[in-house]
Amino acid sequence: MTERRLPRPRELAPLVRFERPFAGLERKLQRAQTIWDLRELARKRTPKVAFDYTDGAADAEISLRRAREAFADLEFRPAILRNVAETDTSTMVLGKESALPFGIAPTGFTRMMHTAGELAGARAAERAGIPFTLSTMGTTAIEDLAAGTGERARNWFQLYMWTDRDRSLALVERAIRAGFDTLVITVDVPVAGARLRDARNGMTVPPSITMAGALDALRRPRWWWDFLTTEPLAFASLDRWSGTVAELLDAMFDPTVSFDDLAWLRDRWPGKVLVKGVQTVADAKRLAGVGADGIVLSNHGGRQLDRAPVPLHLLPSVVREVGADLEVHLDTGIMHGADIVAARALGARFTLIGRAYLYGLMAGGEAGVDRAVEILRGQVIRTMKLLGVGSLDQLEPGHVRLLDRRGPADTE
Repeated sequence: MTERRLPRPRELAPLVRFERPFAGLERKLQRAQTIWDLRELARKRTPKVAFDYTDGAADAEISLRRAREAFADLEFRPAILRNVAETDTSTMVLGKESALPFGIAPTGFTRMMHTAGELAGARAAERAGIPFTLSTMGTTAIEDLAAGTGERARNWFQLYMWTDRDRSLALVERAIRAGFDTLVITVDVPVAGARLRDARNGMTVPPSITMAGALDALRRPRWWWDFLTTEPLAFASLDRWSGTVAELLDAMFDPTVSFDDLAWLRDRWPGKVLVKGVQTVADAKRLAGVGADGIVLSNHGGRQLDRAPVPLHLLPSVVREVGADLEVHLDTGIMHGADIVAARALGARFTLIGRAYLYGLMAGGEAGVDRAVEILRGQVIRTMKLLGVGSLDQLEPGHVRLLDRRGPADTE
């Protein structure tokens, strides 16, 4: 028979921890252990129209789902009995060092997610020692972003080609004067994708307050207070627009952009050129001959062509064909540091995060972006150690096996 007795108070004391029922934002951010946790916190703090703009994709959102499934389905192959006491996460990207194998992707309309906007992301990136990319569709001016960051900041500028070439060139020249070192040319938006969440929510620029939006605002008063008491929301590089985002894209961006236009821009930009939105091996090979320094395998986060190629599945064959001539970067679907490690093992020089950073921004402003970067950094380091590698250069294709829902994918 087990002998029992009543516990003494001094024995219970170390086991009991009481916390305030309404934790502050800092504590909520620290409790977030994954990007998915930040996403849930963001969903609770942000109006539906802004959250869905970030969270959604095109049509049935198949491209985004497949991209995330590709990362979820891969199989790691760890090496054992390796010395991983020290882990080096730094890498050379377009001629300069990044402290981590990921940077922040260009995102549009960022001050709608949180009034801190692009400056929060750029400052967090500077602290982390990684690049930040300002979008043509950004809500912070090129000059303001440069003035709001320090000497250690590495700022890239993302360009959409407009029908008005002079206006495109004017943006490029402003970025040059502001000290941006890389031009990211996005090439997968001849027209806007069918972003059905935005259409159903009546997403406009700036956001309009419908009856449903007014009811939603009652549950998120802090967001609306910030929105109504700060600088009016608008695209910093564009004229004011009163229609939907999709209508703006269709009206301004040029569906006739060609490889000749890339060469024209290459001649006018003194720094590095990265072409974003590559989705076939054939196009990757052609870009190797037009003076680009790198490419980003991306289907625009699933926000353009639904059922587009999965960038992770495309990665091995593109690296095999052009990896000696171009840096190959990757985005779309990244929600965990292990995703970043897998991409690097399969040959990507670098990765970009979009939604993952925006979930942090919506969850807690600049501190939320810091937390998103911190989560991903920790996951990258832990995955590397568990794989038995001490530096990114030790990662190789043998560490990863790509699978799909039907069985092994062809990576030969």
